[in-house]
Amino acid sequence: MHIGRGLVAAIILILAIVAYAWIDGGREETRMIEQPVALDEGGTE
Repeated sequence: MHIGRGLVAAIILILAIVAYAWIDGGREETRMIEQPVALDEGGTE
């Protein structure tokens, strides 16, 4: 039972880290996408 509880705690901790990294990575991707779009709009005008 103790091993099971430790495993569950480890999984929750890993999921929290992955979720944080995914959200942080999503912000970086959004910045990368916004830059080319802004350049394209400026070039079209």
